[in-house]
Amino acid sequence: MPVAYDRMPLGALRVFEAVATSLNFSAAADALNVSPAAVSQQIKALEDYVQVPLFRRTGRRVELTDEGLELLPAVRDGLERLTSAMHQLKHHGSAGPLQITTVASFLQMWVLPRLRSFRRKFPDVDLRFHTSRDLVDFSRSSTHVALRFGHGNYPNLHSEKLLDDWLVPVASPELVKQYGLIERGADLSRYPLLESDDEPWSVWNKPDEEVVWRSRAPSIDDSAGLLAAAEEGLGFALARWTLVSRHLQKGSLKLAGKETLPFRSGYYFVCPKSFLTLPKVAQFREWIFAAARDFPAPDAAPASVRRRG
Repeated sequence: MPVAYDRMPLGALRVFEAVATSLNFSAAADALNVSPAAVSQQIKALEDYVQVPLFRRTGRRVELTDEGLELLPAVRDGLERLTSAMHQLKHHGSAGPLQITTVASFLQMWVLPRLRSFRRKFPDVDLRFHTSRDLVDFSRSSTHVALRFGHGNYPNLHSEKLLDDWLVPVASPELVKQYGLIERGADLSRYPLLESDDEPWSVWNKPDEEVVWRSRAPSIDDSAGLLAAAEEGLGFALARWTLVSRHLQKGSLKLAGKETLPFRSGYYFVCPKSFLTLPKVAQFREWIFAAARDFPAPDAAPASVRRRG
């Protein structure tokens, strides 16, 4: 180890960051699970090393000095890089499962029905799926890949669009036969509707007709539950194409309108840039993007899926 590193109180840098975050020696000691005296000793060692005071103590108040404010961003960046490097090393050195997080509806209705082809192509890769909508801190979790529905704004990560999506009106065959198709601008009060925050009928109808139907529309906050209710004939649903396409193929639901609307969000493949070189991540990425290329947009879907009535 170089002489400079040998002399530098590296352990004190973590203590410095903890005190700078809380501006309280006791709180920093609790966070680090050490005594306040140990925190004070580490800060003194660091101040002795840099030859300048890093904190200004006034009674119980603790403030960063100008030198402390200057040092803090570099320390945080260094600790974050070190944590990331250690985590990456752990991932590279492990032959364990590929950890993937995604939303439950996409896993259930799009990923799982295609998964047998992945297992045939890459039988040695063990997949572990976790369902969540939350953002992922890759440096502090075992997650390798996140499949997220959004706009692709994931700073400092590899974010690559996997799929676009569209909104399409659907209903059970019996309900379509009974009520007919829902045209854009039609009076929605004539139809039994299923409402969802993610797929609202307000984007389909005219704004001045919203009050008529919103008060009578059952609301379901889960996409899978929404489609299950539509299959039961409880109402018409405005559904995402990626989630409803298999229902249309099986005939349990039918398209209930002639138009489709591009959805404001899409699906993204997200991971740290360095993880792209991991063989198991590269293999999963190769497979899922090939599956996405084979997935037809509404206008390119087979006639059996697009057929109305």
